[in-house]
Amino acid sequence: MAALGKSALWLVPGMLSLALFAYLLTLVEVEAAGRAYATYGGVYIAASLVWLWMFEGMRPDRWDVTGAAICLVGAGVILFGPRPA
Repeated sequence: MAALGKSALWLVPGMLSLALFAYLLTLVEVEAAGRAYATYGGVYIAASLVWLWMFEGMRPDRWDVTGAAICLVGAGVILFGPRPA
């Protein structure tokens, strides 16, 4: 990290975010935890591109945005898709 000219302190918010996510996942009903984790994957991809743009100064290209949109649609299908009763 220091080789990239960035402070290793940037790890702190990342680690805290990951710990918060892990804690929140424990609050989900057991039968839905897998879906919550799968949905998180789509959100994580989109958030990674926001990080790339906001903190690394690299604007995502159309393929980045298209891929993230596909992932978010997939996450929405997993999260909100109809389930048998």
